Amino acid sequence: MATQEGGFLLAGTSYSGKNLDKKDASEGGSDIWLIRINEFGDELWQKTLGTAQDEDARAVIQTTDLGFFIAGNVQNAAKGYGSKDVLVVKIDKNGKELSQIILGGKGLDEVEKMIPTVDGGVLLGIYSRSNTGGSKKTENFGEGDYWIVKLNKEGKVEWEKNYGGKADDRIKTLALSSTGYMIGGSSRSERSGNKSIGIEDGTDMWLISLNERGEEIWQKSYNFKNRDVLMGMNVIKTGDDKNSKGILLGGYTQAEGRIETDDETFWMLYLDQNGNEQWRKHVKGESRKKEERLSDIKLNRDGSIILAGTSAEELGKENWKIVKLGDKQLDQLIEKLDIKIYPNPVSDYCYVEIGFDFKEADITLYDMGGRQLQTMKTKNKVTKINTQNLIQGAYLITIKTDTNKIANAKIIKK
Repeated sequence: MATQEGGFLLAGTSYSGKNLDKKDASEGGSDIWLIRINEFGDELWQKTLGTAQDEDARAVIQTTDLGFFIAGNVQNAAKGYGSKDVLVVKIDKNGKELSQIILGGKGLDEVEKMIPTVDGGVLLGIYSRSNTGGSKKTENFGEGDYWIVKLNKEGKVEWEKNYGGKADDRIKTLALSSTGYMIGGSSRSERSGNKSIGIEDGTDMWLISLNERGEEIWQKSYNFKNRDVLMGMNVIKTGDDKNSKGILLGGYTQAEGRIETDDETFWMLYLDQNGNEQWRKHVKGESRKKEERLSDIKLNRDGSIILAGTSAEELGKENWKIVKLGDKQLDQLIEKLDIKIYPNPVSDYCYVEIGFDFKEADITLYDMGGRQLQTMKTKNKVTKINTQNLIQGAYLITIKTDTNKIANAKIIKK
């Protein structure tokens, strides 16, 4: 993942002990291995997290204090509760461990997604096959449920909620919305438990809108046919990030029995902010193979869409497939708040070009710790900024216009 200060934090799973590039000894079994690099690819630090059992890394995010939360799964942990539990560790920006917590009930719990929250904490989306016991305070409704856990900035549990019917419901993705959170996954459950809508065909997509306390606002179900697998979700917001305009979903449909024309093909589904379907599209692209399975969908600020997944002639022979496309229907929804900075990386001076309409704007330069370094007013589309006195590293430029539009861009001082 890209870090706010520039550079990246790499997170993965390692079976290796201390040798060659790996600087920490193994904790036992597989461990979570973190490597922090700067924007030029130089290693800053690395860290190994784990226990005597097997861990695998599933998600990493950076918080408002520039530290990180890392989430993964651990099997049969000595201090765990079931056959598989969720391990969440918070570290500071230098890799020092600040807190660690194991989440789980008396069964199997797997983390699928983690997102940062506005208060510096995180929201975890967990596929749960556990009832109460251990750290889990909520009862499952069926075979597998959505288990949503909110941690505060110290890594302690604030609240948890269970959503599901009598059959198997598997969470896949989370997103922040203007009213709280959007929770998405796949469901095989008819109307039961706290699932208030049934299924149409095989496995349907099940979306739940929650407020900031995890309480349901609405829930909806969507169906293409056969086994629908939701993999990614983007909430489209207004330019000031205060209101949600709509929700873009991405996934694919697996055949169950007879193969239909559009099975094993990337698809997109667009909803309004209340979950009402606006349109749906299949994305075949070029060199379509027998089986295509989406891994994630990313909506860029310029309105373009990235679809990434695998394409295979047969199982075991998968290749990565990445499709970038523009969509006129989405393009009309997105407020273009583009900033161009050139040259970037910069030496002594750079130019900031504001790509949207305004009468007057404030340009502010911050370091990645949030300290304000420069500020100026402009009425021009292009403004020259002196960067001679900046030390090497990453900085943030914020534009705020007289109409309260806000846009950000990062610059690198070389």
